[in-house]
Amino acid sequence: MANSYPDVAAQPNLSKLEENILAFWQADRTFEASVEQHPRTSGTSASDGDTEFVFYDGPPFANGLPHYGHLLTGFVKDAIPRYRTMSGKRVERRFGWDCHGLPAEAEAERQLGISGRQAITDFGIAKFNDHCHTSVLQYTSDWRRYVTRQARWVDFDNDYKTLDLPYMESVMWAFKTLWDKGLIYEGFRVLPYSWALETPLSNSETRMDDTYKMVQDPALTAGFRLQTGERLLAWTTTPWTLPSNLALAVAVDVDYGVYELNGVRYIMAIERRESYERELAGAEHVDTVRGSDLVGRTYEPLLPYFSERASQGAFRVLAGDFVTTQDGTGVVHIAPGFGEDDQRICADAGIELVVPVDSRGRFTSEITDFVGMQVFEANPLIIKKLKDSGVVLRHETYDHSYPHCWRTGTPLIYRAVSSWFVNVAAIKERMVELNQQITWVPEHVKDGSFGKWLENARDWTISRNRFWGSPIPVWRSDDPEYPRIDVYGSIADLERDFGVGVTELHRPAVDDLVRANPDDPTGKSMMKRVPEVLDCWFESGSMPFAQVHYPFENREWFESHYPGDFIVEYIGQTRGWFYTLHVLATALFDRPAFKSCVSHGIVLGDDGQKMSKSLRNYPDPMQVFDTFGADAMRWYLLSSSILRGADFSVTEAGIRDTVRQTILPLWNSWYFLSLYANAGGIRGTFDTSSPNVLDRYIVAKARSMVDASTVAFERNDLFDACAQVREFLDVLTNWYIRRSRDRFWEAEQAAINTLHSVLTIVCRVAAPLMPLITEEIYRGLTGERSVHLTSWPTTEGLAAADELVESMDLARDVCSSTLSLRKVHQLRVRQPLASLIVASSRAAKLGEFVDVIKDEVNVRQVVLSANVDEHARRELVVTPAALGPRLGAETQKVIRAVKQGDWSIDADRVVAGGVELREGEYSLTLVAIGAGERGSTALGDGSGIVVLDLAVDDDLKREGVARDVIRLVQQARRDADLHVSDRIRLTLGAPEDVAAAVQAHAAMVQSETLARELLVTTVGDNGNSANTTLDDMPLFVGVERLL
Repeated sequence: MANSYPDVAAQPNLSKLEENILAFWQADRTFEASVEQHPRTSGTSASDGDTEFVFYDGPPFANGLPHYGHLLTGFVKDAIPRYRTMSGKRVERRFGWDCHGLPAEAEAERQLGISGRQAITDFGIAKFNDHCHTSVLQYTSDWRRYVTRQARWVDFDNDYKTLDLPYMESVMWAFKTLWDKGLIYEGFRVLPYSWALETPLSNSETRMDDTYKMVQDPALTAGFRLQTGERLLAWTTTPWTLPSNLALAVAVDVDYGVYELNGVRYIMAIERRESYERELAGAEHVDTVRGSDLVGRTYEPLLPYFSERASQGAFRVLAGDFVTTQDGTGVVHIAPGFGEDDQRICADAGIELVVPVDSRGRFTSEITDFVGMQVFEANPLIIKKLKDSGVVLRHETYDHSYPHCWRTGTPLIYRAVSSWFVNVAAIKERMVELNQQITWVPEHVKDGSFGKWLENARDWTISRNRFWGSPIPVWRSDDPEYPRIDVYGSIADLERDFGVGVTELHRPAVDDLVRANPDDPTGKSMMKRVPEVLDCWFESGSMPFAQVHYPFENREWFESHYPGDFIVEYIGQTRGWFYTLHVLATALFDRPAFKSCVSHGIVLGDDGQKMSKSLRNYPDPMQVFDTFGADAMRWYLLSSSILRGADFSVTEAGIRDTVRQTILPLWNSWYFLSLYANAGGIRGTFDTSSPNVLDRYIVAKARSMVDASTVAFERNDLFDACAQVREFLDVLTNWYIRRSRDRFWEAEQAAINTLHSVLTIVCRVAAPLMPLITEEIYRGLTGERSVHLTSWPTTEGLAAADELVESMDLARDVCSSTLSLRKVHQLRVRQPLASLIVASSRAAKLGEFVDVIKDEVNVRQVVLSANVDEHARRELVVTPAALGPRLGAETQKVIRAVKQGDWSIDADRVVAGGVELREGEYSLTLVAIGAGERGSTALGDGSGIVVLDLAVDDDLKREGVARDVIRLVQQARRDADLHVSDRIRLTLGAPEDVAAAVQAHAAMVQSETLARELLVTTVGDNGNSANTTLDDMPLFVGVERLL
């Protein structure tokens, strides 16, 4: 008999299956076909017929292998475009590479065995940048292998790189445009500074993952001698900044106590006095002075290095609006070269700052005692020097969270440096407004982490004192007598002014562009480029326009397709890529950069910690692909809470569960259809018109799935889309197929057609979520080229059946609740029971499904009752944690009333002890009443209760034994590799009681096992030795295929 469907393996090799599909896609050019099937139209927006859906691929660094965070983001980047393509959109997907910046330089330094700006200069900037260029792309082939294996469709051949000349020219244009708008300036400000990389960082870079780490730092409380003789106590956790102290700050509205001990008077905030009880034990409180009265008083320098500054207004007490009494002494030591507030307060007071620390974080010659020492290493020596001079009141260890360099892991310092800034403050309000136009998933990110970051945004430092990056396109006169600044926004402008062809914008080539200063009549001064390069985040924020070389090319297309439709990255990018995109979009175009954004949580290792190669706390991705398949990993991640913004631990067990709970149920449904259709010699067609009640039900459920999943995909809510598919698969496999087995055994065409139809639909809906297995199943079902070239399913032809669905869902609820009861009481489903009572206000809806319920839960009688109170009583349980905040002391009164039965329910009102309870403050449970050996549980919808008779008499027990034997025979059929339709001669060797049970139910045994002949003997008769067991009893089960 010729098969109607392909032969389908009962146990598929998922990895091999996926590799075959990937090979087919490559040979067939299916991805390219999916894009080209929707040609570009003349429309410029969705409203006038434009079919393009614009997706921005956030560029990763290519100098390392992808990890699960990249793979998760890649799955989302693939699923959404697949859906949009099926919905009729043209979705071009260009891969991008982030090539510049600190990550690339740090890796190059490691590979070359050099460290620091001077070492790079000595090595040669040209050679260093050449190495960066090579090393930054060394893993591109590995990325392509990983991305292709995860079944992500993306165009690698038409990729963009931030190091490409057209890209860099667009970045240069962006800088010039911001300059022309007055949104870029140069300033000398205290910034987070990486002494390991010798460059300032932006505030957003200090808020990336793991930049703050718990550290133990030395903390000093030192006494600064006022000119009036008292010692004003100040506390600091950065002793290395004390050599640069130029002022002290107090809070003007705080009371400070004067405490005398052993003839020395100390001044500190009264609120902080208890914290110094050990050091000031026995001190007398002799006076109180307001903070405002301390302002203006002068003191002796703690250390001598800048004592000459006293004549210039330094070493006095200032008013500080940032001073608190939460810790320390209520007095803050001020080193204006190493603190943002310090710099501001000293500038207001006319105190010029000093910065006696070089680019490598070492003291300069001004600090004579510690010259050349790294500041953190100098801490112990500075403390010793101060202790020797008798000014230290307390030396302690302080545990706190401190920012570290996101690339090197070294602690940052705050240091005044010259830098270039984007004036974010000038556009901050507009950024907040434009954020309201963006759809965020999850929604709370809009006004939560992203919105709050925007509200508190600071000016963005965009220059780096480094080598490998887009140049700051600013040329300045080298003679201050003839000042001039030129800012360039195109290669053409450079070529015009410098008179040479420009084919390279990297250092040192761009630094060699030098010309005479047009404003210098002597002709001696020259225009030279400033040495800094741009922050690589500026480049990635330029990606939407720079990838298409805007405004030099593709101007009309870009302006009509901006903002982009969709982006995705992890939650930390609210302070990284999402933020820089938004800043530049607002500043350059007065638009948001993207319409919709998915912001997922962080992928953790199986121990709940951040993934770490050294800890080996996560399974190797390629090994997972080879073991479970990429679809399993995709579904595992997309269906998890990580797409709700939560962090999520990847475990091999979790991926294995995905195979068991989702992948195999879908596959088994396909296997089941092919098996029984082929056995009957028929093939299904797409036909959803069957009047059979189960067929109508599953078609209606498919309709609901299509509706709900479409809404979820339109919101880019893949978590919910997965939930819709998973719920449908549960109904399909655990209800529809289970309840329809007899019809499939009989090769009923309507059943075959219905299963064929809903499988076709679920494959199309699940295609973005499980692209490989759905491709295999869909092509086998239909013979068509690819599920990914089909259109998104609609509900046309899928009839609704609301009343039927409501009734059938209730029947499923009854069965699920009853089977849970069986599990609790350790009564296997094969053991029949006498009766089941279903008490529900909706019981009447179950009338036509009584036989279904009886068969599913294996009871002989089902009793339906609409009177819940006849079979159960309600118990009220209050939640003190919810009640307490509202009722306070009255909570105990309510609890006592409930215990005494003093409560009532009227409609939706619950009153206990005269107090009306609110939702969330209580729960109501149903408990069965009546005598007998019974078990009960509430229905899932809360409408009633099921009460199961747990008693098992001899008759029920015999039938249970017969059903157990049926299970053993079915296993024997499988072991013998019999076809599902093969008839058999069945020989059983069993103890007397088992034999009696089988003979009592022989008709059932023969019908269920397709046994035309049944011979029951004793174990050992006719050489039939035991080959299996039933509850530890030896049995012989023999099956012989009959022709």
